[in-house]
Amino acid sequence: MRVAIVGASGAVGQEFLRVLDERKFPIDELLLFGSQRSAGRKYTFRGKEIEVKLLQHNDDFKGVDIAFTSAGGGTSKEFAETITKHGAVMIDNSSAFRMDEDVPLVVPECNAEDALNRPRGIIANPNCTTIMMVVALQALENLSHIKRVHVASYQAASGAGAAAMAELYEQYRQVLAGEKPTVEKFAYQLAFNVIPQIDVFCENGYTKEEMKMYNETKKIMHTDCEVSAMCVRVPSLRCHSESVWAETERPVSVEEFQEAVRNGQGLQLEDEPKDKKYPMPLFHENCDDVFVGRVRKDLANPNGITFWLVSDQIKKGAALNAVQIAEYLIKVGNIK
Repeated sequence: MRVAIVGASGAVGQEFLRVLDERKFPIDELLLFGSQRSAGRKYTFRGKEIEVKLLQHNDDFKGVDIAFTSAGGGTSKEFAETITKHGAVMIDNSSAFRMDEDVPLVVPECNAEDALNRPRGIIANPNCTTIMMVVALQALENLSHIKRVHVASYQAASGAGAAAMAELYEQYRQVLAGEKPTVEKFAYQLAFNVIPQIDVFCENGYTKEEMKMYNETKKIMHTDCEVSAMCVRVPSLRCHSESVWAETERPVSVEEFQEAVRNGQGLQLEDEPKDKKYPMPLFHENCDDVFVGRVRKDLANPNGITFWLVSDQIKKGAALNAVQIAEYLIKVGNIK
C-alpha cells in the first residue's frame, strides 16, 4: 500500500500523519508532497524520516494507491489529473469537487457506499461543519425522515488553518499585554470576540460556508431536507460546536433520539443536565467522535427536536473522515 499526503505541512496534513499512525493504517510507503515553501521539510512517521517533495506535474504518483489531498481547492483542481492518472484514489479535503455530480461526497457513517462509484478517481471530503452535523442527523433520520434543519455553528480558529490558530494565541497575548492585536487571518480580531461571517457572502445573504451546509447535507444524505445555517467564528481553538433544530415527519421523543445516539456510529451521548454534563470544545480535542448533548423537544414545533454537538474540526471534520473513507475501500476490497 503506497499512500501520499498532499499538503503535508498544513494543519490537516499533520493531522493525517497522526491519524494514519494512530489507526495503524496499512502503509508500505508514505510519500509527502507540498509547495515550494514546504518542500524539503522532514517529518518522522513510524520511526522513519520522510522528506516533503515538491508537488509537480510528473509521474510521482505512479504506483500510489491512495492520495489524501489538503492543499486548497486551487491546487486540487490543478493537480487532480496528475494525481489520479495512474490509478490513485484521490480523497480530497478541499471544496473543489464536492458538488460535482461525478464525484462522491462521503461521510462513512452516512453514505460509505457512494465512495465505490468514482468515475474520475476522486472522492470529496465534506466541509467540517457538515460532517459533524450529518453524523448526528443520520441517527435521527433512521428514526423518522427529517424535513428541515436549522443550525447555528460556533466554529473554532482551526477552521482557518494552523496560522489562524497561532494568530488567536498571539491576539490573546497582545490584548493582555496592552498591544494592538494582529489581524490577518480573520475579518476582525477574534480574541474576546465572535464573528458572524465565515467565507464570503453570496447574493442571498448567506455565506459560502452556510450554503455548503445546505447543499452538502442534501447530497450526502440523498435527502430533500431543507437546511438553514448561521455560521459564526468563535475564539475556541480546534473544536467546532453546533446548535441544531430538526423537524421530523413524526414526533421523536428525547429518549428515542438519545438511544439512537448511544447506538449510532461515530457518536457519543453526553447529556446529563442535572450534573452540568454536556459537550464542550475544551474537553473534546483529539477525539474521534461527534458528541451530542442538550437533547430537548422543540417548544416551537411538535415534530421538532433540538440538540448540541461538539467535534474536533481537524480530526473528524477533516483527516479522520478521509482516512475512514480509505479504510472502507480497503475493507470492501475496492482497493488493494
